[in-house]
Amino acid sequence: MNIIVICLDTMRADIIGDGQRLSHVQTPNLDQLARDGVVFDRAFGEGQPTLQARRSFFTGMRCFPWRFNVDRRGLWHHAAGWHGIPPTQDTIAEILVQRGYYTGLVADTHHMFKPAMNYCRGFCSWDFVRGQVDDHWRGGTREMVEPLIAQVVRQPIDWERHLVMFQYFLNNRDRQSDDDYLPARVFDAAGRWLDDNCMNGPFFLWVDGFDPHDPWDPPSHYAARYQPDYEGINFIWPGTQGPEGTEDEVQHLCANYFGEVNFVDHCIGRLFEKLDKLKLWDDTVVVFTSDHGTQILDHGRLGKGPGDLHPYNTRINMVVRHPDGPRGEHVQGFVQAHDLPATLLTMLDVPAELDGRDFWPLVTGEAESIRDHVLPSWQ
Repeated sequence: MNIIVICLDTMRADIIGDGQRLSHVQTPNLDQLARDGVVFDRAFGEGQPTLQARRSFFTGMRCFPWRFNVDRRGLWHHAAGWHGIPPTQDTIAEILVQRGYYTGLVADTHHMFKPAMNYCRGFCSWDFVRGQVDDHWRGGTREMVEPLIAQVVRQPIDWERHLVMFQYFLNNRDRQSDDDYLPARVFDAAGRWLDDNCMNGPFFLWVDGFDPHDPWDPPSHYAARYQPDYEGINFIWPGTQGPEGTEDEVQHLCANYFGEVNFVDHCIGRLFEKLDKLKLWDDTVVVFTSDHGTQILDHGRLGKGPGDLHPYNTRINMVVRHPDGPRGEHVQGFVQAHDLPATLLTMLDVPAELDGRDFWPLVTGEAESIRDHVLPSWQ
């Protein structure tokens, strides 16, 4: 049995499927995956946000409270939990590669690849798609990107305030078409990985897309679906419109988020087409998940943070499509991010001692619950 896990960053859990609060956002490919699989309606993060979540997903171990002393030299900050994987903890990739799986990682989540990070452990191959946010990939001068930044902030440009955006546009200044945007590059790279390795079965592929993390910067025609008549500044980062932001400008930020989600779904659809072409659905478990959500005017705000641990931030997507079904079911029992490795390893009859718990008995009816509460944390 093969396994493909798709993990997105800052992807709210109330978008996919009918009846969700934000189900007006177009996600036809992920909606179809939900209809073909099982949706866990009360899935929550364990450690959050970005690196904490990946460590929970990769190890099946709790990272809150943080109690490990690991190398942090070279990191951009020292907030608790923004570290590598403790050397005493095995990753699911390490466990599977020792049992004959060919393992691969395709990601543009640049935090995983910073100095002192070790999130490639256990992967036979990895493809780091460069260019996200403050990934220090390409250098250059202000003059190279000033026309681009001038489109997304008020004048005059406050360069110190927008240092991250400066790096982002240095990285992405040569985009010519939708295919040059990072979600397309990530999921096209994942498709190429399948072309190269689908015969190296069984395989385990983790596809980690950083979008729809801010900046919310989709191709403009995707945002226009949600605000067709906007003609103002193309604000792409929550808060950049400033306290003087008009209602129209704030709504444009929302439209950019919705458009980015829509675009990411389109790119995932291209990967699903590859699964069709290679006839992989019948022997592959496909998982769709995320690390956390974000505020889209919940409590009147945009963005995320440790002071906003409401379900729009702490809930995560968890959709599992197993070749043997069931199809279109919803599960209400609590599950958490660090339950995913235990669940996948149990499906493969691979023993492991983890903090997380196998949640598939909630699907088969063998259990009504695996826990009576969840404890998410932030940093």
